[in-house]
Amino acid sequence: MFKKILIANRGEIALRVIRTCKEMGISTVAVYSTADKNSLHVRFADEAVCIGPPKSSDSYLSIPRIMAAVEITNADAIHPGYGFLAENADFAEVCKEYGVKFIGPTPHMISMMGDKITAKETMIKAGVPVVPGSGGLVQDAAHARKICKDIGYPVIMKATAGGGGKGMRVVWHEKEIEDLYDKARKEAKASFGNDGIYIEKFIEQPRHIEFQIVGDQHGHVVHLSERECSIQRRHQKLFEESPSPFMDESLRNKMGKAAIKAGKAIDYEGVGTIEFLVDKNRNFYFMEMNTRIQVEHPVTEEVIDHDLIKEQIKVAAGIPISGKNYYPNNHAMECRINAEDPYNNFMPSPGTITSFHSPKGHGVRVDTHVYAGYTIPPYYDSLIAKLICKAPTREDCILKMQRALDEFIVEGIKTTIPFHKKLMQDPQFRKGDFNTGFLDHFKLED
Repeated sequence: MFKKILIANRGEIALRVIRTCKEMGISTVAVYSTADKNSLHVRFADEAVCIGPPKSSDSYLSIPRIMAAVEITNADAIHPGYGFLAENADFAEVCKEYGVKFIGPTPHMISMMGDKITAKETMIKAGVPVVPGSGGLVQDAAHARKICKDIGYPVIMKATAGGGGKGMRVVWHEKEIEDLYDKARKEAKASFGNDGIYIEKFIEQPRHIEFQIVGDQHGHVVHLSERECSIQRRHQKLFEESPSPFMDESLRNKMGKAAIKAGKAIDYEGVGTIEFLVDKNRNFYFMEMNTRIQVEHPVTEEVIDHDLIKEQIKVAAGIPISGKNYYPNNHAMECRINAEDPYNNFMPSPGTITSFHSPKGHGVRVDTHVYAGYTIPPYYDSLIAKLICKAPTREDCILKMQRALDEFIVEGIKTTIPFHKKLMQDPQFRKGDFNTGFLDHFKLED
C-alpha cells in the first residue's frame, strides 16, 4: 500500500480524498494556488505545497510544478481527483516516468477513451450500442452537409476532445450547417486545443444514464449500477440520483452488461463511468467514458455502502476487486450547490461567505471545502458543496432532501439552493418524468 499520496486537485474533491487516505493510514500532500491558501483541503492534509498563482495553467494544470511538489515531499502516488489533469494522458505518462503511481487508468486507456472517435470505434468492436454518426472527423462544411443528409436531421456536432458541453451544436436544418460547424470548431479549439469535430444523430428528449464501473489489474471488471443524470443545464449536470426512476430490471441488466463490455474492451483499470443516452423506448447508446472519479460518485457510495475513493486506491495498489456487481439497496440523490445566481441565468457568484450552516441528520451528507468567512475565488469551477441524501424510497428521499435544503444556509453569495428547492416541488420531477431537456421549460419563478 502507498505511504504518501499527493492530491493534484483542490476544493471538496481534494478534501474527500484526504479523508479516505487518513482512514487508510496513508499520509497526504495537498497542493494549492495562492487563491486557495485558506481552503480546508490545505488545512487538513499532512503536508501542503503552494504550486503557483491563481491561474490554473500556472498551478493546478502545471505538470512541472506538481511533479516538483512530488519530489519535495517524496510522495509515492498521485490522486488526480476530477477535472484539471485527471484525464490527461501526458500527465499519467509523466507519473509513470517518475516512478510515481497515477491513481487511475494507464495513459493508453485515457487516450483511447479521451478521443471520442477512438472511443466510439472501440465500443463498436466490443458490441456496445452507439449512436449513428460520421464514423470519423468531419473534414469541412461540405463534408458535414453530406453526413447530415445521410444520417437525417436533427444531428449534433461534437468536439472529439474534451467534454462538458464545449464544442457542441445541434443542427436542425441544412442552412445552419456552415455557421454551426464553424462555431463548434472554434469553441473546441479554444477549450481543448483541438478543433476536431464529429457528427452524430441527435437523440431527441433522451435520458442521460451512466453506469459506474471498476476494473482491477487482474482483468476483472464489475459495475456498481446506474446514476440518473438527466437534470442538466447546457450539458452540465446539476442533480443526480440512483436508482434511475426510468430504470427497470431488464434495462439495468442490459446496460450493466454493456458497461462491463466497454470496460473489458480496454482492460480497464480503476474507477470509471460509462455514459449512455437512453431514448423513450429504452434503447440505449454509448456516449462517452469518463476515466476518473465523478463529481456525483457519493450517490453510488450511498446506495451500495461502498467507498469509491478507497476502491480507487486499492486497485492502484494492485489489490483485486471482489468480482461481483453491486445494485442499489435504497435511494440517493445529490444536489450540486454552486456559487451561481439561478435567478440571473446561473451567473457565477464569487465572494466571501458571511454565514454557513450545513444540514445534518440521518441520511444526510454534505461534501464541501467552504465555511463562514471563506472567500470563493473567481478562477475555478463554481461548485462549493454537494448535498447528498439517502432514504428507503425515492419519495422519502425527496422529502428528506427538501428538509435538508431548508436547513442549508449560505449567506454573502448567491447559490443554486433556491433552484433545487423548486426542483423538489416540481410535479413532473416528482413523478420521475423528465429528460435532458427538462430545464428548457423549467421556471424558477411562477
